[in-house]
Amino acid sequence: MSAEVDALTVVNQLRDLAADPLNRRAIVEDQGCLPGLILFFDHPNPQVVYSALLAVRYLAECRANREKLKSELGMMLSLQNVMQKSTSPGETKLLASEIYEILQSAGQEEAEQAEAAAASCRRKAHFFLGSNNKRAKTVVLHIDGLDDSTRRSLCEEALLKIRGVISFTFQMAVKRCVVRIRSDLKAEALGTAINSTKVMKAQQVVKTEDGGELMVPFQEDASVLVEENTDIPDYLPEDESPSQEQDKAVTRVGSVTDGLGWLSTAANFLTRSFY
Repeated sequence: MSAEVDALTVVNQLRDLAADPLNRRAIVEDQGCLPGLILFFDHPNPQVVYSALLAVRYLAECRANREKLKSELGMMLSLQNVMQKSTSPGETKLLASEIYEILQSAGQEEAEQAEAAAASCRRKAHFFLGSNNKRAKTVVLHIDGLDDSTRRSLCEEALLKIRGVISFTFQMAVKRCVVRIRSDLKAEALGTAINSTKVMKAQQVVKTEDGGELMVPFQEDASVLVEENTDIPDYLPEDESPSQEQDKAVTRVGSVTDGLGWLSTAANFLTRSFY
């Protein structure tokens, strides 16, 4: 197996484990994972870079991790390099910028915690933070037919083809998907992509003035041009990704320890191979 395939396999495994909130503290505390992710930021394969950024974005969801992430040697400088690199795809730069802003304000959040308690609770209800970023917005979808890992994989493939999708996560129990997209991308494009699978149908979940929720269906006859994403090729290869086991990871005894042990070994191996 080539070094590039090894790197992609490892970073995809890190990303999938980081998507589980139960794993995030342990990943950050592991001595090999964070240095390995930072090295991946400078990888020549854009898939590897994007997947590494998405893993860090997941880790930053845990507030207790942010100071550690910010102080990790090379983290902030590497994020700046990704943002400034002319060859970085637009979505990659935007994701790096969002992570940088979250980590940069990590110290300020603790000082403002008491004053902003109500706002903090509202932010915790969203999987991806940074909704004040004018270059990105969050769209919540309710997806009829999102019943199992096969349908989830089909939905992932549809979303990843859309230029302007930054990141997303699934809430399988309630058949929802929370998507971070560029501010200039219309939510209808997400609905068109998911509805094109022919086995799932998406509606947008919006907040009402009284704090309730309203499901708004996308117009079937609406003509929405979906620009396909070609900057990041063949992201998430399902034959090598453990994402289909993600739902079982929470209940399987010992899965967190076993997964992180493998990741630590792999990250240390790749770290040594860089030098």
